[in-house]
Amino acid sequence: MNKKLAIVLPAYNEELVIDKTTNVLLEIMDQMIADQLISSDSFITYVDDGSRDKTWNLIKDLHIKYKRVRGIHFSRNFGHQNALIAGMTEYTGTDVDYVVTLDADLQDDPKAIIKMVKLANEGKNVVYGVRNYRTTDTWFKRFSAQTFYKFMNMLGVQTIPNHSDFRLVDQKVLNAFSEYDERDMFLRGIFPSIGFGTAKVYYARKAREAGESKYPLKKMITFALDGITSFSVRPIILVRNLGLTMVTISGLFLLYTLWSYFYGYVEDGWPMLMVSIWAIGGLQLLAIGVVGEYIGKIFIEVKHRPRYIIEQYLK
Repeated sequence: MNKKLAIVLPAYNEELVIDKTTNVLLEIMDQMIADQLISSDSFITYVDDGSRDKTWNLIKDLHIKYKRVRGIHFSRNFGHQNALIAGMTEYTGTDVDYVVTLDADLQDDPKAIIKMVKLANEGKNVVYGVRNYRTTDTWFKRFSAQTFYKFMNMLGVQTIPNHSDFRLVDQKVLNAFSEYDERDMFLRGIFPSIGFGTAKVYYARKAREAGESKYPLKKMITFALDGITSFSVRPIILVRNLGLTMVTISGLFLLYTLWSYFYGYVEDGWPMLMVSIWAIGGLQLLAIGVVGEYIGKIFIEVKHRPRYIIEQYLK
């Protein structure tokens, strides 16, 4: 029996590429329908994350032109991760068998969806799209990405290296995912923690078809910090251990100072005094900042506000 597929694409200011993206995905879906991999009632859903350009108007035009194009429009910009969550939540517990999440810029090869669906039809519950190389990225972006994955693994957070948010999940996984109720989600860490049968599909990452990246350096750093603090308390443990180390070093300096005093080797201690003050002050501020980051997340979670607000549906 052919499976019903929903392809969910978050879109933010993608007016330059959305027409081409739609045509490419519809062609791939037609091929899968002809090969009897998916059912003919499969469709595409764009989640407009409060775009400021003509993205939503174009989605409405595509909805009129193609019955297989649907849309969700946020009341404002709520972020890429929330757009993905909205698309997956919309089809949890429905007759949709598989949901594929994919960015609208066509950097992730949409042809990989065919392999994903084949693996899902063979019984895999989650299929991750993984980049086999990142030659289109800058050296800094490649280096920072690899450093991030290694650091996350060091902190005990299970992630899939070189995997963004290009994945296929079935209803079993969607139902399990619906049990995760926190406001601040890091999806690249959550899905590996869910379990079930998994597989990987490797593909070559391409350059953007048009438009600008929606993840500049500032957003990348914020995203990385959210991922770390959402899944691990080890930063607090590291700060605690650093504090213990500093206390130990301070004790050794105290013994040295007393020894110097009693044996008459007291010298001008201005440099050591200044270094100590700056080091201890910086450590205290660092510790307060790390603890404050976690307190801020608690503050957000206890208010339990909605992750996003949907202004309009196109079904």
